[in-house]
Amino acid sequence: MQLSGDQKLEAYRRMLRIRRFEEEGMRQFKAGKIPGPFHVSMGQEAAIVGSCLALRADDAMTGTHRSHGHPIGKGAHLDALMAEVMGKEGGICKGRGGSMHLADRSVGIISESAIVGGGIPLATGCAFSAMVRGVDQVTLCFFGDGAVNQGTFHESLNMASLWKLPVIYLCENNGYAITTSVARSHGQPDIALRATGYGMPGVTVDGQDVGAVYEATARAVTRARAGEGPTLIVAKTYRFDEHSFGLVIPGEPYRSSEEVDTYKRDRDPIELYRTVLLEEGINQGSLGEVEEEVSEAVKQAVTFALASPLPRPESLPDYLFNSPVAAAHSNPERN
Repeated sequence: MQLSGDQKLEAYRRMLRIRRFEEEGMRQFKAGKIPGPFHVSMGQEAAIVGSCLALRADDAMTGTHRSHGHPIGKGAHLDALMAEVMGKEGGICKGRGGSMHLADRSVGIISESAIVGGGIPLATGCAFSAMVRGVDQVTLCFFGDGAVNQGTFHESLNMASLWKLPVIYLCENNGYAITTSVARSHGQPDIALRATGYGMPGVTVDGQDVGAVYEATARAVTRARAGEGPTLIVAKTYRFDEHSFGLVIPGEPYRSSEEVDTYKRDRDPIELYRTVLLEEGINQGSLGEVEEEVSEAVKQAVTFALASPLPRPESLPDYLFNSPVAAAHSNPERN
């Protein structure tokens, strides 16, 4: 199960879309256009895109607080996404979700959450829904290494294994839960071994290699669709920036500048994959066209977002609750 020719160029395009979107987001954050924290996933693009490319359009997905990349990895348009992180009415969630609570049903993203491990039970429930409905949709669940020590992780994996739910749990192990390393917070730092206790496959993969992540996820998806249950995939990756962009963490550095520089220089997933594509015969011109296309799409997204209005304060209550009675009256077919 390897990436096809068309998928290879698409993988490069999507990784580059994540990188350029977040680079532009950092500029807009500095300019005061993005409210609240802004968590970037630069360095983790291969883990995101490789896994998303193994999904169908109708498959579901949950994310984390660091989730601008996840909708882009599954093919989301950039305009409404940029407007959302700016808190604008033209955003995916009309500016109400912001940077950490995105949901984009158009690409199957049912939720992203600032709560550590918050998406894990939601993904499990979504997979249960697919089983009850008798469809072969799968759910891909992203979370970080810090979430592995949350109770929701263990409860969800146990339930998914017991009921053989069609869900893939993908841990983006970037080595640090904010400032706490895996070595200091996990009694068993080999996270994939946790799967053994729940009777499911546990796979560790190079999270900087988009092709390797795709192959591992494709195998897990095939298994899930066949009714054989969940898989835990641990993608070993690296976060280039701080936990949150612009965050100054007091005290002694929790990681050395040499470590960060080494990953940026030698393990940048986009540069690694660009080299692979050139070695496989994809010419420089084709890659240049993709790079220009991505740059233009990001510029358009910023223009759209800046022109979009802010939500009206009086509309604040409109999205706080939903009345099933009102919904039934507004849709006669449901009566």
